[in-house]
Amino acid sequence: MQRDTYVVKRTFLQWLQKRSNPGLIVNLCFLVVLIFSTLLTWREVVVLEGAYIASQRNHLETVASSLDRQLQFSVDKLLFFRHGMNDALHMPLSFNVLHDAVSRFQKLRTIPAWQLAVDKDRTLPINGVSDEFVKKTTLLNRDDTLTNNELSAALELGYLLRLGSNTRREERIVYVSRAGFYLATDTASEANDIVPRYYQLVTQQWFTQQSERVNRSRAVRWFISPPSTWTGNEQAITASVPIYYDHHWYGVVAMDFSLKTMQRLLRDATSDRSEGEYQLYDTRLNLIASSANGAPELNRFDQPELAQIASAIAGDTHGSLRLGSRFVSWERLDHFDGVMLRVHTLHDGVRGDFGSISIVLALLWALFSAMLLISWLVIRRMVSNMYALQSTLQWQAWHDPLTRLNNRGALFERAKILAKKCEQQLLPYSVIQIDLDHFKSINDRFGHQAGDKVLSHAAGLIASGLRGNDVAGRVGGEEFCVVLPGIALPQATEIAERIRQHINSKEILVKKSTTLRVSASLGVSCAHEKGNYDFEQLQSIADARLYQAKRRGRNQVVRDDEVRK
Repeated sequence: MQRDTYVVKRTFLQWLQKRSNPGLIVNLCFLVVLIFSTLLTWREVVVLEGAYIASQRNHLETVASSLDRQLQFSVDKLLFFRHGMNDALHMPLSFNVLHDAVSRFQKLRTIPAWQLAVDKDRTLPINGVSDEFVKKTTLLNRDDTLTNNELSAALELGYLLRLGSNTRREERIVYVSRAGFYLATDTASEANDIVPRYYQLVTQQWFTQQSERVNRSRAVRWFISPPSTWTGNEQAITASVPIYYDHHWYGVVAMDFSLKTMQRLLRDATSDRSEGEYQLYDTRLNLIASSANGAPELNRFDQPELAQIASAIAGDTHGSLRLGSRFVSWERLDHFDGVMLRVHTLHDGVRGDFGSISIVLALLWALFSAMLLISWLVIRRMVSNMYALQSTLQWQAWHDPLTRLNNRGALFERAKILAKKCEQQLLPYSVIQIDLDHFKSINDRFGHQAGDKVLSHAAGLIASGLRGNDVAGRVGGEEFCVVLPGIALPQATEIAERIRQHINSKEILVKKSTTLRVSASLGVSCAHEKGNYDFEQLQSIADARLYQAKRRGRNQVVRDDEVRK
């Protein structure tokens, strides 16, 4: 009972010693400190990043509002022209000059291209095509009951368009009618390209996409117009609004803005914002304008990045996202069918206040981590040396220094623990006792150094043939013992035989040009023979069988107690 208590206590102390590894505790303490310092630094970075994002959001809102205000003037003017046209349709002026112009239309309507002017210095001329041209498409409609009134209203609108085009913010203002005519602020007094120009106007998206079926809300819509001879072979941004009166679609009032004008408006809006680049896109993410000074400074996005941006802006009016080293925030405009992007690169961030504070935080964290690492290395080295010394002393206390196997005390203690486990689990438990033959003669003939070589060599051969959970030890001068948990007597006998053959088959160099071959006698016992798991008794039985092997001629294995005569 006292022996079992001692074994349990010793096992518990070994487990506690493994769990209380000083090196592991030092590593854990320094790791905890490093993690907490990193988390605190990261928390400050997160707070700083939140402030940075809020700052970017405010800057973008300011620029978007500024550009919106500039575009609002043009949009309000476009809506003013629509209201003026609607008022003229509702209550036309009864001027003789207007009636005379409408009367002249009846004579001109069959001509392929015609121009109707009232006062060339104050109003815009009406340019039109023939009845035959209008009949060719279902989109156009020249209704006699409505056309005369529309012509009169269009002449009145011409006065407004002439007055409203003096700002030169817009490249062109035009009214295009479905009845086969148009007014444009860039029309010459004697136009000779009326037919192709009218065809070009009525085939533009900003005209065809303003039908009641497509634009039920009759709101202002923005489009990118393709290059043409009338826009200087350059793309233009067009804002258009439909003219509806008494449930009839008369036509479209539109304004053209050049890309240079949009670029100028954007730069005016960002004149006091130096950090980052502002980009204006339409709803299909076609780039319209940028605050960058030139192509080398322009931040371009590839198709996967544009897809990410399109997915992000699809469900919200504003927000932000990261694209690699770039931080992109966006804001939808109120008076433009598009989105404003602010692109902030890593270089921009480093140059700003956010970058400076981030660099300081990073340097402080790096300095603290370096000091912590140096301290860890010093303490770790000290603890490691102490632990290594402790391990060495412990190893020397439990192992035979010559053979590097378990010494007698360690072998008996480990063997008893294994015997207890096997007994509880009803597993076989075998013991092999080994003694080298004629070992004394080796010491006498070649000296003790040769004897030590033989012992070390034999111990290596014994250990090489064992499993990981088997235990081998030196219990005497030339005597060894092997414990085989979970191995029955027949298998233990086979293992013993292999050990015998390994020892006997190897020649040992004991001196220069001198080798010798040694043999061993082995005795085997098993707990299943008599149901006895007491190691000392099993070791005694195996030892007795070992001496039977010596009496029978040595260099053999004995597994039973039969005495041969």
